[in-house]
Amino acid sequence: MSMNKDLDRVRAAAQELHGAISDAAAKRSGAVKSDLEAVGQKAKAVTESVKASVGVQNEATKKHLKEAVTDLEAVQKHAAEPVKNSGAAFQASIRQTLADARASVQKVSEAVAANRSAESTKTRK
Repeated sequence: MSMNKDLDRVRAAAQELHGAISDAAAKRSGAVKSDLEAVGQKAKAVTESVKASVGVQNEATKKHLKEAVTDLEAVQKHAAEPVKNSGAAFQASIRQTLADARASVQKVSEAVAANRSAESTKTRK
């Protein structure tokens, strides 16, 4: 049961990260830049949480979590880019960061579904 709760916490953290990026993107560029610095730190924390939970999962769940880690690492990279850019490049960096965050949430959700499927298969046997 602890694995399910861990995955649920990781998914909630990834969803919160996505929300923070969405909120930051809606602000003016000066405010966004400071928010994105915090987003980068939050992405790093979520990445570490996902990595910590990979080892105790079944293979299908691990696959999705590893893909989520890749997306979260991209979030960290892309969250730093808008701080250096302006104009169209700034907006493109924001959109890419948001897309990476959305993809990581999707992968974590797929991991949760794979884990639940594996658990339900175990209980039927």
